[in-house]
Amino acid sequence: MLEELKLTVCKYNKALITHGLVTMTSGNVSGRDPETGYVVIKPSGVSFECLEPGDMSVVDLEGNIIEGQYKPSVDTPTHLYVYRHMSAVNSVIHTHSNYATAFAALGKPIPVYLTAMADEFGGAIPVSAYARIGGEEIGQEIVARIGTSPAILMKNHGVFTIGPSVQSAFKAAVMLEDIAKTVHLALQIGEPDIIPDEEVARAHRRYTEKYGQ
Repeated sequence: MLEELKLTVCKYNKALITHGLVTMTSGNVSGRDPETGYVVIKPSGVSFECLEPGDMSVVDLEGNIIEGQYKPSVDTPTHLYVYRHMSAVNSVIHTHSNYATAFAALGKPIPVYLTAMADEFGGAIPVSAYARIGGEEIGQEIVARIGTSPAILMKNHGVFTIGPSVQSAFKAAVMLEDIAKTVHLALQIGEPDIIPDEEVARAHRRYTEKYGQ
């Protein structure tokens, strides 16, 4: 079932490695099928390089395994909590990308220092309180603190991004790491100016309404 979604989720799980957002078996991508509500997610502890679409786990929103030969990711409760409480979200991605996770380790949000942040995110990247891994606590923090951003830094942990599609959540993960790297480099030189809120809103509105085809 859900063969096309399995193909997409597998593709973007493997892309986490090629874009340098994860190492070994850490991190995961999931996608929700709007019609059935079923979620396709990376299996736990399986190497990204070895993944095939048929290896993906399919679960319902309560975590019951619908299809798959492997156990789903240990982060499945987090993904499912987000899906149950954010109806517009159809993909959740978790990474430990180095530069963004460095801000998460410090418990620091990333202010809007760059026009690319204004365009893509429409505001600062928020940071959560510390949350334990393994249950719904991380999902609760995401829902409570992510606001209108497609990305959040999980304190002492890593990164979660969300989106209406797997592609949009993945783009947010890639863009966040690129921005975090640039901000880190800028902070080695001095203290950059924060872009005013009204200019952030203008730039984000223009980007969402006019950029691309």
